[in-house]
Amino acid sequence: MQRSVLVFAVCLLAAAGAWADPPPSANVQAVARANQRIAQHQTEVDHLQKDVGQQEVASHEAAERLQQQDRTIAELRQQLKAAQEAAKPPARH
Repeated sequence: MQRSVLVFAVCLLAAAGAWADPPPSANVQAVARANQRIAQHQTEVDHLQKDVGQQEVASHEAAERLQQQDRTIAELRQQLKAAQEAAKPPARH
């Protein structure tokens, strides 16, 4: 009797193990699909990083242009002020 219970228990454990683990080919396919998704996501990340880099360069260049325009405006204001001072009639006493 003990032997039959032992055989039954071993069979039960073997059946449970076979039911819990998918066949190896399914595992291989799942890993392959996961690796493919990882590769696709990495490609997307690389593309987005490249885009961000390009946007950072464009932003930096735009900031430099704005600073140059600010310097030009300040210089033109000084020139205008100097021209207006020079055009004023002399003060009478």
